[in-house]
Amino acid sequence: MATEYTPTDLMDRDSRANRYYRNAVERHWDPGEIELEEDVDNLLAYVDAADEFTRADWERTLNGIAKFGAGEDAVTEDLAPLATVLDDLDEQLFLTTQLYEEAKHADFFDRYWREVLWTVEDERGWNRSNPRADKWFNDPYVELFDRNRAAQYRLLEDDTPENRAKAYCHYHLTVEGILAQTGYYGMQTSYGGEFDALPHLPGLVEGFSKIRSDEGRHVGFGMNQLKKLIADGVDPSLIQETVDELVPLVQGITEDERFQPDDESEQVGLENGRLAAYALEKHTDRMQQITDAAADIPAVDELVQLEDD
Repeated sequence: MATEYTPTDLMDRDSRANRYYRNAVERHWDPGEIELEEDVDNLLAYVDAADEFTRADWERTLNGIAKFGAGEDAVTEDLAPLATVLDDLDEQLFLTTQLYEEAKHADFFDRYWREVLWTVEDERGWNRSNPRADKWFNDPYVELFDRNRAAQYRLLEDDTPENRAKAYCHYHLTVEGILAQTGYYGMQTSYGGEFDALPHLPGLVEGFSKIRSDEGRHVGFGMNQLKKLIADGVDPSLIQETVDELVPLVQGITEDERFQPDDESEQVGLENGRLAAYALEKHTDRMQQITDAAADIPAVDELVQLEDD
């Protein structure tokens, strides 16, 4: 019986993709093991301590968590085409860990909404909020994730080096390397105990810390793939132009002011414009690290380091 099967080459244990794969294996964590009881207690105390706590106040707390949860669902769904077209064993090994980790991230945010946010709402007799309600997702959010999906699924029809570069630019460089990194900075700073006017949420912060560690591998892998594509002839301007188109969408997401008080004096946390500026900083860093042939890709921990780490 004729067959087209041929065994793959042996793993390249020294390749960056294989090292990222091993790093993922060694840093395994379970989203079900993060303690969340203190977050419930602190949120209840935060609500009770307010002179007048409104639904708008509560939705201000939910907004960022809803955006992260839906985003993790989306990237879990949209990574499969890239895994399908890769033909290098070590790259495939790494992508299997990334798919698994994106699913874990989605699991964490689903668990947080059910076990923390719904618990608080039940305790206070409020209607349970919907983490997938349209109100959480502004136009830039929808457009960015629509564009990401289109870039990934284009590979199934037209797998060219240029389209692979665009796929990595959308997923690894922009959604994970700029948007998510900016979100970590905003959420961990806001709920890490730095601001007395905001609740300290240690379970949420621990979850973000674990997710950041995973995303460091994802971003590093994508950046390395882009550097290889440039070395093989892809024009660096394609990468620059692709990400330049996406950064304004990232800034539109991070500066979504629909849930902020109209009176700036009542706003708490990071000052207006800080997240948009942070996103631009990450964009500048990533582009320099990719397009400069002499520049090394930072280590995993450095890729996701926050300013106060």
